[in-house]
Amino acid sequence: MDLRSKDARLVLAVDLGTSGCKCALVSMDGTVHAWAFRPVALHVQGALAEQVPDDWWQAFLHSASEVLGADAGLRQRVVAVCCSTQTEGTVCVDAQGRALGRALTWLDARGAAAIRRRVRGWGPNIEGYAPLRLWRWLRLTGGAPSLSGRDSAGHMAYLRDEDPVRYERSHKFLNVLDYLNLRLTGRFCATQDSAVTSWITDNRDPHHVRYDAGLIRLLGLDDAKLPEIVHSTDVLGPLLPQVAEALGLERRTVVVAGAVDTSAVAVGAAVADFETHLYLGTSSWLGAHLPFMKTDVRHKIASIPSAVDGRYLAMALQSTAGANLSFLRDRILYHPDELASDEEHPAVYDVLNRIAARVPPGARGLIYTPWLLGERTPVDDPRLRAGLINLSLEHSREDIFRAFLEGVALNTRWMLEPFARLLGRSAGTINAVGGGAQSDVWCQILADVTGQPVRQLESPIQTNAIGATFIAGVGLGALSFGDLAQLRRTRALYEPNPALRRLYGDHFETFKEVRARLAPLYHRINAPTKAAA
Repeated sequence: MDLRSKDARLVLAVDLGTSGCKCALVSMDGTVHAWAFRPVALHVQGALAEQVPDDWWQAFLHSASEVLGADAGLRQRVVAVCCSTQTEGTVCVDAQGRALGRALTWLDARGAAAIRRRVRGWGPNIEGYAPLRLWRWLRLTGGAPSLSGRDSAGHMAYLRDEDPVRYERSHKFLNVLDYLNLRLTGRFCATQDSAVTSWITDNRDPHHVRYDAGLIRLLGLDDAKLPEIVHSTDVLGPLLPQVAEALGLERRTVVVAGAVDTSAVAVGAAVADFETHLYLGTSSWLGAHLPFMKTDVRHKIASIPSAVDGRYLAMALQSTAGANLSFLRDRILYHPDELASDEEHPAVYDVLNRIAARVPPGARGLIYTPWLLGERTPVDDPRLRAGLINLSLEHSREDIFRAFLEGVALNTRWMLEPFARLLGRSAGTINAVGGGAQSDVWCQILADVTGQPVRQLESPIQTNAIGATFIAGVGLGALSFGDLAQLRRTRALYEPNPALRRLYGDHFETFKEVRARLAPLYHRINAPTKAAA
């Protein structure tokens, strides 16, 4: 059956990331007809990393209005709205759905102390967790709260302990996806995948994820403040009339629950069991769908409920990937007045990629560690920091940019070792998606450094939106998850260069040694002060 171009219906697909909101008009077969982007500010100070929920909403309204206003014929074909968003954010809302203050994002680590108080015991601990508590979390959820405090569990624990007034005023705690769905439909709900990082759900049946009263008590939370759990493919209802009117859409346009970015990317990139993908955005991750729940506690890799009913999604997360390049661009190489205003099309990246291609592999011995905000996998260490190792007067900024690309690739190889062991097999060909996967140079570097073939998908920056569209298509009955493999389009395949195996093998060993040697120093330098604690 040919699934391409047979269905004229369109989905308004929303991709709300840390840097901003992209909206796209996408056919059921994954063809992107129009898209627009609006940036959103991130407020960072120490362990604090917040965003304003209404900034998300305004970015959505403006980007959606741009794509819908471009062609009235396309607008009339829109039958559904479906969102993909950054995950592990926490929004406190009152009973009227109004946000109470800023949202804590996935980069906010203020909950570290609060969550550690809840997970540790008086006797011997395992990786910082009381053994019985860890066993219970692993048995029920497949994972456990991050000791960094950067997930929803850490955020809610922080609010309970350090911001009790806001905690008590909160009607519901919502993830970012849940907040957008609330603004679209008026419903307080969470999807199976958006609820996961609260670490209070029983995930043993991937068809029916539910809250567990014991885990809720363990975190000291009020279960009345938790939203109902729905499936990613559930139709939540029609758009609220005022939203439909603002966007110029029919009131019968429905909202499909959607998924957090990791789940939506997995749907757009690789649905088959064990097929691995790499997302390169502000952060990055390795992912693969599995038919079973499995956890690697030591390396912080877990398989959790996904947008695909009956399947888990194994995840290995890197805190900062593309954020290293934007940091280099915005803070080091260029003044803001010299840069393009549209952050999704900065021509300077094209120039830097061409320059990096002229630098020999290995960046003339320069090693970069990409830990601008600590790391998640394969070590959960918020005190690690980025650095250039072996910098000399012989190096240029071209070498530095190449080293940045290679540093993220080396960290990906570091994650890939325990990830492959969890899969029980080689990762094989890795499907590269996300904004960073637009770079031919970076895709080749990733192949050479990891030793794995890298498949660059078409429109990699729009994989979230395409995944959200596929989820909507399944929810509307236009597609099944089994249809998606034949809809995937490949742009290029990058094979690792055997001649570089030894070079990058040596670099990789050096990379790991740098972490081992400098971690104690970073722990001392970045230890929280008594005042901060």
